[in-house]
Amino acid sequence: MGRFPALFNGAADEAGKAALSEQQQTEFLHAWASWAQANERALVDPGAPLFAKKLVTAQGVEDFTDGMTGYPIVEADSHDEAVRIFSGHPHLGLFTGNSIAVPECPPPPG
Repeated sequence: MGRFPALFNGAADEAGKAALSEQQQTEFLHAWASWAQANERALVDPGAPLFAKKLVTAQGVEDFTDGMTGYPIVEADSHDEAVRIFSGHPHLGLFTGNSIAVPECPPPPG
């Protein structure tokens, strides 16, 4: 069994996010909770939203922005199974262009 982080990428700009009604936000949160409940056996870290971001390089640290909006982590028997877990996630329907990257993370060498 492997662990697979999912990186949520948001396509909406600030105006698009602000245009969501309270009802749409509530419906999205309920859909997210339903997804989490349906996948609770695989969900090892529900994750969190990603807000202020810092980029660390050999030259120093700087603020940056990108489309990454959050992450959860699941355990699955295969990469394909992990991808299937996210195939119907409500994040994908919130804004046109939203996506979820599911990288494979092999266990550390032991």
